[in-house]
Amino acid sequence: MKMLTEYLERAVEFEKLAAAEENNAFRAELLKQAAAYRKLAAQRAERYGLPMPSPPENK
Repeated sequence: MKMLTEYLERAVEFEKLAAAEENNAFRAELLKQAAAYRKLAAQRAERYGLPMPSPPENK
């Protein structure tokens, strides 16, 4: 369970960084990293029969 939470925390960190980033190319890379961590969290949730994580917030 700890890794699932850590994956989601990391995804949120990358999403916050992306929201504040002015460089579009770098923002896209940050969002790719966030998506990768969310994918890991979803895989972990599925493996352990937990509910799927919520999608990222749109701001």
